[in-house]
Amino acid sequence: MKNTLVIIFFLMTVSLSSFAQQQKTEKLEKEKEVSLPQQYREIVTGILSKIPDAASSKVSQMMDFAKSLLGTRYRYASSNPEKGFDCSGFVTYVLKQFGFSGARSSVDYAAKGKTIKLADAKVGDVLVFTGSNAKIRRPGHVGIIYSIDQDGNIKFIHSSSGKAKGVTITDLEGYYKTRLMKAVTVVE
Repeated sequence: MKNTLVIIFFLMTVSLSSFAQQQKTEKLEKEKEVSLPQQYREIVTGILSKIPDAASSKVSQMMDFAKSLLGTRYRYASSNPEKGFDCSGFVTYVLKQFGFSGARSSVDYAAKGKTIKLADAKVGDVLVFTGSNAKIRRPGHVGIIYSIDQDGNIKFIHSSSGKAKGVTITDLEGYYKTRLMKAVTVVE
């Protein structure tokens, strides 16, 4: 009988010890669950604080709108999405949807926009290029800066009469870089 009581006492001690260890483990897990969301919130807050305010601005909406026109065909002297766009017709159409107006041709954008250094350009600014002959330094093409990556590489959205034959996004390099005349701000 004593042996049975000792065994029962031993089993109860082991069970209680195991139960206490399980309770301690559960308590630690709950503490982790409580602190993990706080850590997560701090990480997310840190990330969000690094995103520029422009991400939710009119310019961002404008770029989304411009992107929705990708593939619209090229059509000389047109600013009508149903018929197609020439370069300045596309830029004018996009800007007009967001309350900006005043220019219709590449020459107008070169003359009316506020000239800025390319290094200071931002998404939504207009790039003014020469026509297809880069040696003739007269405005002949325009596009809107679509994105600028952390290394300063620029992509612009425009209506091209070239091989894309319509609204497309292009890297500002090579052929277009040689044709670039200036960047202008029309969105303030």
